[in-house]
Amino acid sequence: MRTEDVLAAIATGLWRWDNASGTVSLDAEAARLLGLPAEPVRLTEAAVRSRFHPVDWNEIDGVVQLAVAEGTLAEARLRIMDERGRIVRTVRSRSKPLVEKGDYQLVGTLQEIADPQPGTAGPHTPITGDWRRSREAFLLDAGRALAEARSTAEVLRVAASLSMPGFSPDGLAVFGMAGDRLTVIGHHGQRDGDEGPFSSMTLSTDYPAAEVVRTGRALYLPSPEEYRRRFPATWPLAEQFDRQSWAFVPLVVAGRTMGAWMAAFKHPVAFTPDERSVLTTVARMLAQALARAGVAESERELSQGLQRTMMPVLGPGIPGIRVAARYVPTGGGLQVGGDWYDMIRLPGRSGGAPGRVALVIGDVQGHDVRAAALMGQLRIALRAYASEGHRPDAVLSRASRFLYGMNDGDDGEDGDPNGGPRFATCLYLEVDLETGAVEIARAGHPEPAVRMPDGTVLQRPTAGGLPLGIVPDTDYPTTRFALAPGETLMICTDGLLETGGHDLDTGWERVRRLLEQHRGDDLEELADSLVEAVHGPGSHHTTGPLADRREDDIAVLLLSRRPVEAARPAPRRTLMTIAQAEPERIAEAREQVRQLLHDWADGDQLDAAVLMVSEMVTNVLVHTDGDALLTAQVAAGEEGRRLRVEVSDASDELPHKRHPGEMASSGRGLVLMEMLADAWGVEPRGEGKTIWFELSEPVEAAEAG
Repeated sequence: MRTEDVLAAIATGLWRWDNASGTVSLDAEAARLLGLPAEPVRLTEAAVRSRFHPVDWNEIDGVVQLAVAEGTLAEARLRIMDERGRIVRTVRSRSKPLVEKGDYQLVGTLQEIADPQPGTAGPHTPITGDWRRSREAFLLDAGRALAEARSTAEVLRVAASLSMPGFSPDGLAVFGMAGDRLTVIGHHGQRDGDEGPFSSMTLSTDYPAAEVVRTGRALYLPSPEEYRRRFPATWPLAEQFDRQSWAFVPLVVAGRTMGAWMAAFKHPVAFTPDERSVLTTVARMLAQALARAGVAESERELSQGLQRTMMPVLGPGIPGIRVAARYVPTGGGLQVGGDWYDMIRLPGRSGGAPGRVALVIGDVQGHDVRAAALMGQLRIALRAYASEGHRPDAVLSRASRFLYGMNDGDDGEDGDPNGGPRFATCLYLEVDLETGAVEIARAGHPEPAVRMPDGTVLQRPTAGGLPLGIVPDTDYPTTRFALAPGETLMICTDGLLETGGHDLDTGWERVRRLLEQHRGDDLEELADSLVEAVHGPGSHHTTGPLADRREDDIAVLLLSRRPVEAARPAPRRTLMTIAQAEPERIAEAREQVRQLLHDWADGDQLDAAVLMVSEMVTNVLVHTDGDALLTAQVAAGEEGRRLRVEVSDASDELPHKRHPGEMASSGRGLVLMEMLADAWGVEPRGEGKTIWFELSEPVEAAEAG
């Protein structure tokens, strides 16, 4: 009797699927099972496809590819449909792939089987419908989770949390290679230390993971007996874990086996084609995730090492001050950029007191290796200019000329997308350690802020010039003020302010609140809280209006003069200059007074103080040829707090009290001060004069506020 007749007697047909020609040959029984006339036929792949349920047909490709890769049978359950789309029967296909020059033929059988009714399938019976839908959902979730993992540790945590539909393993291990030896990258479901014997094996050891790494082919061990028969030498190592089935699948990236993944089960697993397909797919995603994480970790290590060589070590404590700094690179690429900070011990000037330090913070345009390289060169140049004894304005002028010279002739041609001139913002300041005197020069950089001992935070308005490198010769005016004992100076790059979709204004308000809420005088803790609140999970709750703004590097530097023991809190002070050419800074003067009096109990007094300051400064700009110097101080006394505001100018002409009419446009300043101030006056000061007023806040009002 012919083979075809024997197979037909048991309702089994033969088929041959030629991948190269795209044709399928069926014997008479196979044709009958597909709903065709019972005679041998040769059909196109599309004609055969129309006879299968579309969901099942989509499974065939994955099953075949798995069988080709593993050299095993391609086995699948397929639902046959009639011309009306109704399911008429279910068949099992078992085929052997014959591979030749990249193409293959499937030669195998089709046999009708009884489709299990709902609720009758065993716990490990492979079925097509709901199980396959669950499997697809699981693979989508697993792929998404592994794609989002940023480090090897995160990848391993995701792998350990995977719950496979119908056959979840209770033990996992990821093996790698180090030379000719097997290593354990991570494991789950075993105790710490259990990996010891498996992490010291040579690749020639008779152990499943070693064989998988050597051959690049998966191993499925459905029972302890099979494990013992295949690997008797290492079976005693696996026996102690009391498992029933094991899958060892190669981790392959770009055609190279980089390790192996073990999934071990407490219950018996048959490792059907569907189950092997899931394990192989997870192993492929796991290998890609580990490769991405390895590259990312190498890049992070490289960039952090590069950045560490470019960032200063602040060194041991300097008498009289404390310093803390942080640098956080942006999350993309090599994580290097142009932000930097520095602290420089300065030589004593002739005739001046020794003991000065310079603080520098800056940001070279860009987030690439070239920006980091320019940053390193510019930092060295600034150090050299500062060490030569130049004042802040001269240091920045020379630095700007230096960067302009580096940009000269670099027009970004030759196809380099990172080419072209680069500019840099920078803030350079010197601090006298004995007196607290600060001199600042600023090149297009965010202004500094000062946190006072009682928590009040003021942004210090400072004169500034163009960013470095735009023009060869630029002047940078110097701003001077004093840092009192207990006060903390903060300078930062715009990344601290603008991260999270903020602009400079809304970002500053966020940082100001953080500074005011901080308790204690630990600068390291304050630096950590600034970075965490702006760059960490908490920042997502305070997203600014510019949600699509690109994230930026962050650099922040804190300096505090050590507080002195005093019976009363140190006064709050602010000082700023309003130049003749900058009348718009009158608004900044009003804001400075408002911030200084942020907790003043009497709102009417606050409004009066702002109005008087506006009048005093405006009078200087209108009636003199010089600049106005504003000084404001809030001091606490036994009878309450007192505000004293002084506005000085270089004119010797004293103001005169007048009685302006209703339509007069001037002459109201002294009248307002007489009406609103508790005390006021005009004092000649050598070359020039000072107009001042005072407001008192009684203790009762402060306590009520």
